[in-house]
Amino acid sequence: MAEQKEKKVEDIKKEAEATKKCPVNKALYYIEEFLAGPMCGKCFPCEMGCYETEVRLKNIIEGRGSEADLFAIKKIASEMLEASRCKKGKDTAKFILEWMETGAYKEHVGGRCPDRECLALIEYRIIPDKCNMCGLCQDACKYNAVQGEKKKTYRSGYLPFEIRQKRCTKCGECIKVCPTKAIVIVDIKAKEKIGVSV
Repeated sequence: MAEQKEKKVEDIKKEAEATKKCPVNKALYYIEEFLAGPMCGKCFPCEMGCYETEVRLKNIIEGRGSEADLFAIKKIASEMLEASRCKKGKDTAKFILEWMETGAYKEHVGGRCPDRECLALIEYRIIPDKCNMCGLCQDACKYNAVQGEKKKTYRSGYLPFEIRQKRCTKCGECIKVCPTKAIVIVDIKAKEKIGVSV
C-alpha cells in the first residue's frame, strides 16, 4: 500500500492564499489543514495552541468574535513561535501573526469582513432602483430565497424583488445572472446602522 505524502506547511499556506481572500479565513483553512496533516502533536504549545486558535478563529468568522479572541490568538502564536520544538510549529505561528497584521481581524470583531467572504457578516440585497424585474435572479436561486414578480407588459403594481435572508445561502448565483448589477453584498452591521437611523 502506497504511503500518502505528508503536506508541507508552506504548501498549506500557498493553498490558503490561493483559495481564500480573507486573512481570517486563510488562517482557519491553514490551521484545519495543519491539524489534519503535518502537526506532530509532540509539544504542548503547538498542539493545544492550534486547537485553541481554531476555536477562536471560528468565533471571529461566525460573528461571535471579541477582543479577547484577538488577544488569545496573538498570545498563542507568540508562545508557539518561541516554545514550539520544531520548524512546523514556529512557521505556523509566523503565518498566523503575518495574517493578523493586515488589520482584518479587528474589523471582523467590529462586525465587518473587508473581503466580504465571511458569510455570517454579510447579506445579499437587491437595490430596487437598479432592478429591471426580469426575474433571472429568482430563476437562478435553487433555495427559493428570491421573492417578487416578473414584469409583464399588461400589468402594473408589482411585488418588488427582494432576498429572504433566512433562506439565502449566499452562493452568489443571483449576482452572476443579474444584468443590471442590482444585487449587492452588504455588511450586516452597516445595514443595522442604516435601519436604526431611518
